[in-house]
Amino acid sequence: MPVLLVLSHAPGISVPAMVAAACEGATSEGLEDVEVRPVQALAVTSADMLGADGYLLATPANLGYMSGAMKHAFDTTYTDVLDVTRGRPFAALVHGESDTTGALLAITKITTGLRWRCVMEPVSVIGPVGDDHLAACAEAGAVVAASTLSL
Repeated sequence: MPVLLVLSHAPGISVPAMVAAACEGATSEGLEDVEVRPVQALAVTSADMLGADGYLLATPANLGYMSGAMKHAFDTTYTDVLDVTRGRPFAALVHGESDTTGALLAITKITTGLRWRCVMEPVSVIGPVGDDHLAACAEAGAVVAASTLSL
């Protein structure tokens, strides 16, 4: 059974709502054969990363960058997963109060280095999270989950 790792740092209410919508999308009809495995960024291990067939990355944009917890997750697993996870699909969810540019750039740099395959444009939300944003998050979850089935 393919595994979708939902790696997040989800303080507050915005990112958890986005993650919940993405997980709902990843478990929608036709995707029952995908195991959705949510893991907090500060708890992720290299084994979690290596055991996944696809990734959904969710972070707030803090001080112009992804959360420190998300950066820590990549700092502690990057060398172990480099080359082994090449080509695996991912998508990103980012929430910020005023800007998400730096967080998105950081995610792009890291995933480019890992040679992961972006399967859809990031869901970038600035300000309050609305129903249209949650629908985009659900779509992201479904797209990444579906792409793990085709591996």
